[in-house]
Amino acid sequence: MRHDLPVPYRTALKPYGRALVELARTRPEIVCLTGDLTRQCEIDVFQEAFPDRFIHCGMSEANMVGVAGALARSGFTPFLHTFGVFATRRPLDQIVNAVAYPHLPVRIVGFMPGISSPGGPSHQAIEDVALMRALPGMTVIDVADATQTRQVVTAIADIPGPVYLRLKRGEIPVIFPDDHPFSLEHAQVVMTGGDDAVVVAAGMMVAPALAAADMLIRSGVGASVVNVPVIKPLDTATVLRAAQAARVVVTAENHSVIGGLGSAVAEALAEAGLGRPLRRIGLADTFAEGAASAAYLFTKYGLTTQHIIETAWAALALPGPPPRAPDLATNAGEYAPV
Repeated sequence: MRHDLPVPYRTALKPYGRALVELARTRPEIVCLTGDLTRQCEIDVFQEAFPDRFIHCGMSEANMVGVAGALARSGFTPFLHTFGVFATRRPLDQIVNAVAYPHLPVRIVGFMPGISSPGGPSHQAIEDVALMRALPGMTVIDVADATQTRQVVTAIADIPGPVYLRLKRGEIPVIFPDDHPFSLEHAQVVMTGGDDAVVVAAGMMVAPALAAADMLIRSGVGASVVNVPVIKPLDTATVLRAAQAARVVVTAENHSVIGGLGSAVAEALAEAGLGRPLRRIGLADTFAEGAASAAYLFTKYGLTTQHIIETAWAALALPGPPPRAPDLATNAGEYAPV
């Protein structure tokens, strides 16, 4: 049983920016900050709708965080925007002292996560989840599609402390229907197809996890998928139930395997004393190179549907070669997992 839409998925235009505008219509305390990446972060629509609540901070991310902290102390709810690497790695000390330590309701929105950026190490946020997850009181979210993107904007509006939200840039797939249940407290079991392997995935890796599980099931291997949009605080109960029911656990994230979703799941399994083989898919303690396309990087560094299939197959010690993921042709306005 699966809860997503047919592949290839259709795409949505600026789901985050439009959702933020709709929320701001009824929430006058919401202000929007940009680090000189307005159109790239979908907030040109906010600037058009509410120019008096739009603050252009320029390429000065540390200062932008400080401004956001001051606004939060003054009763506003700031949403600040730039690419994930500039939202976390560059202003980390300011996030600690101006936002996290005073536990202020600042929403840090980082676009172009992991190796979805072809721009090389200077632009690839491969450690942002680990950095934000380590900060006390920080909620860390990595949504999978346009539906969850629209839902999360309203969901995080009233969290009393800081939030780091990871968002894909560009063509945003619509993986889940409009009535998909989104929760800040509960992860979602989005595919149930047997108890051999469970793939626990977040963000851009949910689509390939679904595709991989589908191929495994077609090959007679039981597989399920848990979508974890909220990495911190982790819904350990759902993850542990899924792991308890499976022979092996595979995590999949567009991030380093150190400190992110894979580490969070490993910690949950260890603390519960639940012995299951665990395989972590992500950047294997390496920086990625620059490239002409993100698809090339996902393939080179093993963040593909095929790699999930092969990892689960090997962990289960199954005989013969693993099935091959099909190459899906897409038209304009369509998205298929790598």
